[in-house]
Order: sequence, then C-alpha cells, then structure tokens
Amino acid sequence: MRALLLLVLLAGWITAAAQGTALRVKDLGKVQGWRENVLVGTGIVTGLAGTGDSPGNRATRQALSNVLAQFNLTVAPEQVNSRNVAVVMVSAALPAFAREGDTLDVSVASSGDARSLVGGNLLLTPLRAPNGRVYALAQGPLAVGGHRYDANGNVVQKNHPTAAAIPNGATVEVGMPPPEPGVFAHVTFVLAEPDYTTASRVAEAINRQLGPGLAHARDASGIEIEVPSAQQGEPVAFLARLESVAVEPDRRPRVVINERTGTVVSGGDVRLSRVAISHGDLKITVASTNSVSQPAFIGRTGPGVRTEVVTNTELTVEEPTGVGFLASGGTVADLVQSLARMKTSTRDIISILRAVKAAGALHGELVVQ
Repeated sequence: MRALLLLVLLAGWITAAAQGTALRVKDLGKVQGWRENVLVGTGIVTGLAGTGDSPGNRATRQALSNVLAQFNLTVAPEQVNSRNVAVVMVSAALPAFAREGDTLDVSVASSGDARSLVGGNLLLTPLRAPNGRVYALAQGPLAVGGHRYDANGNVVQKNHPTAAAIPNGATVEVGMPPPEPGVFAHVTFVLAEPDYTTASRVAEAINRQLGPGLAHARDASGIEIEVPSAQQGEPVAFLARLESVAVEPDRRPRVVINERTGTVVSGGDVRLSRVAISHGDLKITVASTNSVSQPAFIGRTGPGVRTEVVTNTELTVEEPTGVGFLASGGTVADLVQSLARMKTSTRDIISILRAVKAAGALHGELVVQ
C-alpha cells in the first residue's frame, strides 16, 4: 500500500509538473486581424508657467490664433506673445474591439522649443487614423514624470519634462466596425514568436482537444483553423474554447543582453561547449609629483636664472589575467555564477558572453538590446 501510494503521489506530481509547463494558446499569439490601430493628432497645451514655446515660434502663434478664432476672438498670429502655451504631438492606440465611449491612454510630446510641460493642460484634440478619419478626442491635465527649473544659468532637470501622459485621456467617438457575418468560417492563429515546432504542436493540440482535422499549420507562424459549421454564426464560444487549448511550446535557447543597463537574462538551459576564457583588465596608474627648483636658494643668481616648477611623472601598468576552463555540457548560468564569484563586473560579463558566442561555443541566440 505504501508503494502504491508513493506511485500515485509521484504520478500526480509528474502530471502537475507537465501541466505547469503547458501554456494556453491565447498566451502564444492571437487571431489574425486582432490588432491595435495607431491614432495621432496635434494639440495645444496651456497653463504652463513660462516654460512653453518661445514667442518666436510661428507654429505656436498660428495654432493659438486658430483656437481663439473658434471663440469669435480675432487675434493675428503676429500679436500672440506668450510662453504659457506649447504645441504638442498627441498619440494613442485604438484597440481592436473598441466601442464608443471607451477611454484610451494618451501620450503627449512637445514639438516646439518648450522647456517643460509640468502643470499643463491639453485642449480638446482630435486623434486621426492614417485614413484621415477622427476616431477619438483627447483632453485633460498632463502627468509629467520629471521637471526642469533654471535660474541665473543654473539648470536642474529630472527625466524628460517635455514628454507626458494622460491616463484615460481620450474618449473613443467612432468604434471599430464589427466583423461581417460568415467571416469566421476560417480563422488564422498567428504565433507571437514564429517556430515550426510550436506551430505543429498547436495544430496537433487543437485537433486533439476540439476535433480532428480542424487545424493545419501553414508555416512557422500561422495555423489555419476551420470553424465548425454549427458555430460559424456565433463563433464566440468556439474561440473561447480555442484560447483555452493547452499546448507545450518549444523553447528556443536565448540570452538577452542590455548594454545600456548592464542586464543579462538567460535561460538556465542554454548550453556551452568546452571553451577557454582569458579576460583581464589593463590598469594604468599615472602618479605626478611637482617640485620647485629654486636656484637663488643655493646662491646661483644671474640674468637667466629663475625659480621653476618641475613635474616628475611615474607610469605603472598592471595587467591581471584570469583563465577559466568550462567542460562540455556547462550552461550560461554556470558561467555567470562563476564570474560573479570572481567579482566580475556586469559589463565584463557581457563582453565575455559576446566573445563566447563569436567563438561558436554558445549554443543559443544572443540578443543585444
């Protein structure tokens, strides 16, 4: 009984582990045609405390004159003289199933010579799609994650004060058109990361869990799926079942390096071949000693004799070198841990990984950001 109970527990643990590595189909990609649409517009930010565009900015003067003309105020662009306004570019992303009245997050960036957008308020701005149609209207106070203050030539700045955001700052006026009836007779599922093995596994999982012959992998990215005729009129239930299909994707060994932040992210199973690594820092030390020569102090005087400052320089070069050998079957995680124990900087680790990849000993994709 104890042995049987142990086998049952072990089988349950193995099943749970297998299920833990499986992912839903919806986590691997999306149905073709479900995408966001880019909206953009030009607006005016007001309420700035003298940090807006300069009075010589013709675009700002013309834009403010046009706004005032809509309220029966006739002001020539040449008569506009204010640093409390700024011309900005406004952008947002319209989701695939956006409806009238939905709100969108808005990004605002200065397009003139404004110094800061802190404290500004965006006036009503229409956001257009590439077809020229207005789909949303943006307006509201700006949220700036920085500041810039200057006085008497001294400048204190944090982050980028000429870029801001407005959470839920745009209202959708025209929603995306609903799909036409009968368009869901066939759907194409697109993987976020194209891979032939993963595409084949997704097709097999769909045929096994939803019905034989429904899915066919066309290439490394697209899987053609036939919607059953009984559900073509109302495909929501079928698509919900499709999204919940469990599949184990094929993992591609990859090492991601960000040189700007010094970050190295790697899967623990990225293998390395046997390789010898020699890496060292060239340390150069220059020590300068200044001494004063005073001929008059020792009784030497004359027309060409004077006190002189003499600089003596001592140059020292140190080149410590360390050599490490990695046996076949090692991983990138082992290499990084060994280098960390040697107190190797992140920048040096990045250089070593790039050299190992160039030597052909790193069996995986090296992504440099």
